[in-house]
Amino acid sequence: MISEDFTRVWTKLSREWKINLEQALAPLTEGQLNVLELLLESQPMKPSDLIQYLSTTPAAITTLLDRMERGGLIARTRDDNDRRIVWISVTEKGLSEAERGRGIRNGMIEQSLDRISTHNQQLLVYLLGKVANS
Repeated sequence: MISEDFTRVWTKLSREWKINLEQALAPLTEGQLNVLELLLESQPMKPSDLIQYLSTTPAAITTLLDRMERGGLIARTRDDNDRRIVWISVTEKGLSEAERGRGIRNGMIEQSLDRISTHNQQLLVYLLGKVANS
């Protein structure tokens, strides 16, 4: 059955990319890279804003942000008008690490895609887009 073949190939590919990406990004993690990219799209953000983008709990987000702040990747600041609100923004180090992480990830994906023709790369993106939008 085609769904079983797809599952097998997708699982293998996903696992290999995740393992290789985590090793290449160190000490940055894939989760931290995702947060940095979200913040760079629309910073500053509140921690609660991240919940809709990251499939995790508020406690896990707090732990992740604590680690990122200790690593100098993000800064937390209190809102001037409402001290209960905390804003998160990317530091210069965070920007540098996001750029490094994007380069590593893009390189890995390009290396994988180089195994097939440009036409098939375009077809793959098109077909995955159809599957993702159904």
